[in-house]
Amino acid sequence: MRTLRWVVAVGVGLVVLASMTSTGGSAPLGVALQGGTVTGSVKFVGTAAANPELDMSEEPQCAAKYKKTPRDPIVVVNPNGTLANVFVYVKEGLPADAKYPVPTSSVVIDQSGCEYSPRVFGIMVSQPREIRNSEPLMHNIKTLAKNNRPFNVSQPTAGMKLNRTFTAPEVMVRFECNVHGWMRAYAGVLPHPFFATTGMSGSFSIGGLPPGTYTIEAWHEKYGTQTATVIVKDSETTSADLTYTAQ
Repeated sequence: MRTLRWVVAVGVGLVVLASMTSTGGSAPLGVALQGGTVTGSVKFVGTAAANPELDMSEEPQCAAKYKKTPRDPIVVVNPNGTLANVFVYVKEGLPADAKYPVPTSSVVIDQSGCEYSPRVFGIMVSQPREIRNSEPLMHNIKTLAKNNRPFNVSQPTAGMKLNRTFTAPEVMVRFECNVHGWMRAYAGVLPHPFFATTGMSGSFSIGGLPPGTYTIEAWHEKYGTQTATVIVKDSETTSADLTYTAQ
């Protein structure tokens, strides 16, 4: 069982239109907008089951990077009781014909320690995406996409970079490695910049929203999706704290 709790509060501020960086935070696109902001944190109640251990014995160079057997980071509960790797975005409420500037900077997804970093991230349609291999090992990146064209490309040596773009909205696109079956990542592809991914603080902020009523959706790879309705006013901040309960 999981629950989602939204608490509304009001403040005032000038926001900057933002998009995701490779580390799950936000980076300004350089377009300052007067609008509303939705902020909050994703809290976790209960005790999560231990993540499964990753058997990296087939790749000793990866295993050697860890002091103890690594675990698959499916559920990451932060020390402050919040949940990381939750993708939060505006699902409904934006004008259908609205157009938003697409960042020219790339969203970077790296391969190091036989893991993808970041695990969960957001990107706009047509925004550059750079996939790096930072270790002297063969990786084979595969996407399991439905709305976008899937691809399956090898990166056999360290320092290799692959540039691609998504052409259509899709939440979520799964990344896998054909060489290392435990490697996974997830991308939320949207036609707008109103999204965020929780990190070590468990918080998120979605700014620059025109006044209106919006459906906000939260996605987690284990606990699934939840939606809620929020009312955004110009130059005001709405607090949207949500809670997942351990299953």
